[in-house]
Amino acid sequence: MIPYGKQEIIQADIDAVVDVLHSDFLTQGPQVPAFEEALKKVTGAQYALAVNSATSALHIACLALELSEGDILWTTPITFVASANCGLYCGAKVDFVDIDPATYNLCPKALEQKLIVAKAQLALPKVLVAVHLCGQPCDMKAIHALSTEYGFKIIEDASHAIGGRYLDKPIGLCEYSDITVFSFHPVKIVTTAEGGAALTNDPQLADKMSLYRSHGITRDERLMENAPHGGWYYEQVDLGFNYRMTELQGALGVSQMQRLEQFVSARHRLASRYNEKLSNFPITLPYQLPNTYSGLHLYVIRLQLSLISKTHKEVFDELRAAGIGVNVHYIPVHLQPYYARMGFEAGDYPNAESYYSSAISLPMFHGMTDVQQDEVVSTLARILDSSL
Repeated sequence: MIPYGKQEIIQADIDAVVDVLHSDFLTQGPQVPAFEEALKKVTGAQYALAVNSATSALHIACLALELSEGDILWTTPITFVASANCGLYCGAKVDFVDIDPATYNLCPKALEQKLIVAKAQLALPKVLVAVHLCGQPCDMKAIHALSTEYGFKIIEDASHAIGGRYLDKPIGLCEYSDITVFSFHPVKIVTTAEGGAALTNDPQLADKMSLYRSHGITRDERLMENAPHGGWYYEQVDLGFNYRMTELQGALGVSQMQRLEQFVSARHRLASRYNEKLSNFPITLPYQLPNTYSGLHLYVIRLQLSLISKTHKEVFDELRAAGIGVNVHYIPVHLQPYYARMGFEAGDYPNAESYYSSAISLPMFHGMTDVQQDEVVSTLARILDSSL
């Protein structure tokens, strides 16, 4: 089976982790701060806080922005459920904005229309989570302009997008957002096995997220309410969580980050080959927003179902049966049973639902060979040709 995504682990990565196993620190040592420094260097952000997952990063980002009961978080329906769940963790309500049918990201025009209505209803969002689906950045300048007008905070869910660029600046710089979140799950561009990070340029947000990451406990005298009793002293000044990243993960991240540009360049080469080889197929190829450079975590095609005799499910199943590990990213969040019980239903976000009805993620990973990619293309050609 050719997987849709896969990590690359080389000897240098293994050596970095083994060195930690032989060291004095398996947690709360020097490797996680070193990984955070690598993230800051690549993105230009002033603060980076590594955590045990991107879900945790989203949670502490929402908490730092003081999202709470009575507030509202908006995001896209085409994302993993974590982008919405983070609002529920804080007691807030969650709503969605339909996608742009070309980019599959949250649509700024739909956002503006929804904001106009929400303002009249006194139901504006406090936080918007803008998801960079597949690694392609949202139109952040347009979204940021709306945030200035309507007064909401922005989290960039860049779980797919490390190594990408928007208007020739690194994703993660937070020029058009308050906080950016990355994921380092094994199928992502860079991996720490499990892991995530939250980046910001706001020192107060960084302090808050640091507290939420580790039980609400601090040894920083700036944040304490009392004078230290001695060198052992710490204070719990808020209610936090154990969302820390281990030293093993940090070391793996430091090693992987040295190959970030290589990883993303390889994905772009693969995408170019796909674009060329699939150009005459009855499918819609990925669209690239001008002045952006995608991290290309995913390569998503859409079947032109009116031109083929097979269903979405039949094409998917036949690819899987042939050893092509395709996937679908994602089932619209509002169609999940948990969200349906909140009142969301089919038809609420037609662009998102149309996308879901025909989208398939083809294999895309750094170590993918031309032979493997050619097998994907030839298998898809056989399946689609037999349906014409």
